[in-house]
Amino acid sequence: MDGLFLRGEPGYEQARVGRVFNRRRPSRFPDAVLVAADVEAVAEGVRLAAERGWQVAVRAGGHSWAAWSVRDGGLLIDLSNLHQISYDESTAIAIAGPAVRGGLELAPFLAERGRAFPGGHCPSVGIGGFLLQGGQGWNSRSVGWACESIAAVDVVTASGDVVRADATQNSDLYWAARGAGPGFPGIVTAFHLQTYPAYPVMWHDTWVFDLADGETLLAWMHELLPKLDRRVEPVIAATRLPVADSHQGTVLLLHTTVMTSSPAEAEQLLAAFDDGPLAGRALGHVRGETSIAEENRAQEEQNPEGHRFAVDCTWTDAPAAELAGPLLKLWSELDTTHSFSIWYGWAPDRPLPDMAFSVEGNVYIATYAIYDDPADDEKYRSWVHSRTAALPGTGVYLGDTDFTRRQDRFLSDANFARLREIRARRDPAGLFASYLTADPAGLNRHG
Repeated sequence: MDGLFLRGEPGYEQARVGRVFNRRRPSRFPDAVLVAADVEAVAEGVRLAAERGWQVAVRAGGHSWAAWSVRDGGLLIDLSNLHQISYDESTAIAIAGPAVRGGLELAPFLAERGRAFPGGHCPSVGIGGFLLQGGQGWNSRSVGWACESIAAVDVVTASGDVVRADATQNSDLYWAARGAGPGFPGIVTAFHLQTYPAYPVMWHDTWVFDLADGETLLAWMHELLPKLDRRVEPVIAATRLPVADSHQGTVLLLHTTVMTSSPAEAEQLLAAFDDGPLAGRALGHVRGETSIAEENRAQEEQNPEGHRFAVDCTWTDAPAAELAGPLLKLWSELDTTHSFSIWYGWAPDRPLPDMAFSVEGNVYIATYAIYDDPADDEKYRSWVHSRTAALPGTGVYLGDTDFTRRQDRFLSDANFARLREIRARRDPAGLFASYLTADPAGLNRHG
């Protein structure tokens, strides 16, 4: 079979982990890796796995921090060749393969057509994993989770058939495709995406504050967040990159983006940040025009290729006074150049649609330990998971989790039960691997 690499054969190791973004490569070895040429090859791979008794894992972009696609035994199906994009002007629907990179490929493709989609903040992430896990993207506070804009998916099922799933046909798979992540009982080979008119203006507003002002900054942002227009997306980033003149160590960036109809409207919406308890204390301030391409370049600088990552996250509804102590302790302990941690003001204001994705909170906190030495793996993994667990959280987002070390709630209880029923019905033999975890019985439990 073309593109099939059995363990021990030439090309196997590159096929196994060559596209894994995290240089902390797992010591897990599939029996074989199939780099599928097209949709029919994916279906053929599923049928081959069923014949040989292999369980199937799937890789779209390779950006999972825990490398969920790389399992011991079974068949890893790599979708890197499924990266086609098309657009229908009559419906404003874009059809994109799971390996399409949101920032590097989908965003510019749509921009040329005056359209936009809430793609991921890190430009090299494939849309397959991003969308299946929910999709926290640009302008998502305004237009919602990216998976809410999935109109349909094309899916290879456990029987090796290719089906369309949307609100009217195979609706159980459509429900699961919007939030189940690696627990989805099939392989999505194409996403049909509802696009939006591109905003003519994107601005950023970036303030730099000393870490010592963190408690005051958090209190201010928690007070301001519910008053902000949904198009305003505020993030506090604790970073050690050199962003302020003559300042070394960790600083706090209050980095806000907004998509609007005009510069005047952007100025009006960002004026909320001009006054506050830290007036006159900023180490630096820049406000003006930006673009998704420019923001993506900044994300690439903060998340460089060729490094090792240990990552964890939590949603929290805790007030600033309760959150400040453990979060500032975490921020003060960042100790490598690229390591960073974010406070992302989300403040949901409406019920979620009927879809698998079902856990969110007032604020999202994610921490990324970024380092080079393999000898530091245990140090940084233990640190990031213990410090995150100490935060007063309510659950996690799949995109920044590693269930082999720390588990938490990622779906509502009802949706987790519903997903299990769908998996049992659609994949009774358990052909498709589910969540990579050290404790399957502890999945989706909080506390």
